[in-house]
Amino acid sequence: MSFTMEQSKTAYRADFALYGLAVAGLAATLGLTAPRAAALEAVGLAVLGLAAWTLIEYALHRFVLHGLQPFARWHADHHRRPSALIGASTLLSAALFTALVFLPALAWGGPWRACALTLGVAAGYLVYTLTHHATHHLPAGKGWLMRRRRWHLQHHHGERPGRYGVTSSLWDHAFGSTGRPRAA
Repeated sequence: MSFTMEQSKTAYRADFALYGLAVAGLAATLGLTAPRAAALEAVGLAVLGLAAWTLIEYALHRFVLHGLQPFARWHADHHRRPSALIGASTLLSAALFTALVFLPALAWGGPWRACALTLGVAAGYLVYTLTHHATHHLPAGKGWLMRRRRWHLQHHHGERPGRYGVTSSLWDHAFGSTGRPRAA
């Protein structure tokens, strides 16, 4: 028997609820602890965390989930069975956010700055998980979600590797991983 990242429906759905609560809790904590004079800095740190998430999402997908074992093997299962409920557990992702985002930010700038930066990263992750779920499980309609679904389906079924960004194509364009041949 091999390890799998497949989750029960309850655990999979709990991720959305728990990260929604985490984002709300971080925002409330930030509102209560950040000095009023530093409101602009707090918002800026949250926006920086959100922007950083887009690069984290891209790097994790491209270099860890498609390049580093055993993660690549587990992620390949998602490519084989895209409608299966496969993903990182909430416990694992929360531990990584705590160790790699919150604690370093806490050491650098104190509690409210750590909350602000982590709020942005956690909000980005929540948007990512919702977007990724929607691309595989919900009708897309028109607009942004339809574009994200087409992009992600080309990642799954394209002839060339690429299109690693789920919520944004920015880093795929910046790093030349759109899956399209480069112009000569």
